[in-house]
Amino acid sequence: MRTAVVGATGTIGRPLVVALAAAGHDVVAVSRTPREQAAQLRVTHFAADASDPVAIGRALEGADVVYHLVHSLGQPDFDAIDRAAARAVAAGAATGGARQIVYLGGLGGQHGDLSPHLRSRAETADVLQEGPVPVTMLGAAMIVGEGSAAFETILALVARLPVMICPRWVSVQTQPVALDDVVRALVAVAGRESTFGQTYDVGGPEVMTYRSMMERTARLRGKRPLLIEVPFLTPRLSSLWLHLVTPVSARVARPLVEGLKTPTVAREERIWELVPGPRTPFDEAVEQALHGRSE
Repeated sequence: MRTAVVGATGTIGRPLVVALAAAGHDVVAVSRTPREQAAQLRVTHFAADASDPVAIGRALEGADVVYHLVHSLGQPDFDAIDRAAARAVAAGAATGGARQIVYLGGLGGQHGDLSPHLRSRAETADVLQEGPVPVTMLGAAMIVGEGSAAFETILALVARLPVMICPRWVSVQTQPVALDDVVRALVAVAGRESTFGQTYDVGGPEVMTYRSMMERTARLRGKRPLLIEVPFLTPRLSSLWLHLVTPVSARVARPLVEGLKTPTVAREERIWELVPGPRTPFDEAVEQALHGRSE
């Protein structure tokens, strides 16, 4: 089966391309600037801006399944860019004869008071669904893996701060999921007709607060930071605080932090009925991510 991955050089896209090829798919890896890498069997690299309808149309020609993984977080008008990319991908998939679009968004979209980041994820899904190609939507909580902006922020915090003055969002519940498990879920739905038009929640095997997540991550790194929760640290101040102490830019940090006030816990677990093998426990996922950073 011919699959196209739009956003092939991102945190999810890179391992997904490898996993799809290993599963026997012919893969078109689409990105704005394809990275230099060793030749991969069954993988063709295609340079295209996701918001360019002409270029995306050429990239998606003949694809049976199209994965849409683009997110422009960090750009001043990321929501408008993401809507344009979704329109181009939906149109290109339809023109190219695709049978399915697979979209990876975020959990928490059922809540009414969404942050700009989570609202943009929901809007992207709406735009994709307006097209004629059936969409399979996966909503994931925080992804634990090398390159995940949210997880890299957690790592930087526990590495640099022995004492943390924390905002209220540290008590919000989430269900972090290992990068490898997300990739396995994405591969599992490829071309599977029973998933067409379906929405799946993608969470790990454990529900915890962000505070617990930071404390457990710190222990795995041999640290024991003191976390002091305060009620008056606004999302704006919180994002600026993150900008001072982590590698994440303020443009990325602020929309991420604003979304942390929304619980991201799976409401159902149907996706794991399609994925062979157990999910990765949180501590093991963190250790895998740390191992990847050290290589």
